[in-house]
Amino acid sequence: MATVTYRKVDAGGIGVFYREAGSKDSPAILLLHGFPTAGHMFRELIPQLADRFRLVAPDLPGFGQSDMPSRRNFTYTFENLTNVIDRFTEVIGLQRFAIYVFDYGAPVGFRLAVRHPDRITAIVSQNGNAYEEGLSEGWNPIRAYWQDPSQSNREALRKFLAPETTLWQYTHGVPDTTAVSPDGYSLDNFYLARPGADEVQLDLFGDYKSNVALYPKFQDYFRTHKPHLLAAWGKNDPFFLPAGAEAFRRDIPGASVHFFDTGHFALETHAKEIAGLIRDFSSR
Repeated sequence: MATVTYRKVDAGGIGVFYREAGSKDSPAILLLHGFPTAGHMFRELIPQLADRFRLVAPDLPGFGQSDMPSRRNFTYTFENLTNVIDRFTEVIGLQRFAIYVFDYGAPVGFRLAVRHPDRITAIVSQNGNAYEEGLSEGWNPIRAYWQDPSQSNREALRKFLAPETTLWQYTHGVPDTTAVSPDGYSLDNFYLARPGADEVQLDLFGDYKSNVALYPKFQDYFRTHKPHLLAAWGKNDPFFLPAGAEAFRRDIPGASVHFFDTGHFALETHAKEIAGLIRDFSSR
């Protein structure tokens, strides 16, 4: 079994916690998690790839074990999350690396790719969207907040932070829910229950519109640089539709797209299969 280490470093004044495995001389993969989870979502994947890759999974600011600075001192936008992770890669010496992007990790990772196309060796997108057709009707309450950032629309989004909603995100679209460990969603709910975490997450719901506004820029990056891209998608995801995975081929004709009969958190049920895809993808 691979040895996984756990550290925290200062990235521009914010402590970023990360887990890492594999040789520092191996090709690197930066693993970027989504909502409402943290780097622990990669706990099953990392040991299966550490013999071939250097795997680094940071917790975004406000998530997991990374710092959650006060909203008075840090504005929770995806641009600022990217600034911190950009600095984090420099602090730990990641110079060239692939990105594995999921959910919120996608707009962070794609921002990094646009900023530093020379640093990105490949992209693995696991339900990490960059196309409007990939957004389901499940986004409608959040879209309403984008269009009218009223307090009532903000309050309506608190249902997305409820423990039962986290459980639903993990189990919706999974044919056999007994295959989903309670470890992931229980830890996510622990972090969501921390004082102030709710307002941080509501801020990020509101700012997600900035990601959609950048979709054309992300797509231009795909067309211009043609990165090696693997999409490994839970086809029953209630938020990010299969059309979002298929759309990568429009801008990257050589993109490899695979679907699994599972939901949003595909690694909870298909970590072994996705690891196998990554191995095959990297060898090609």
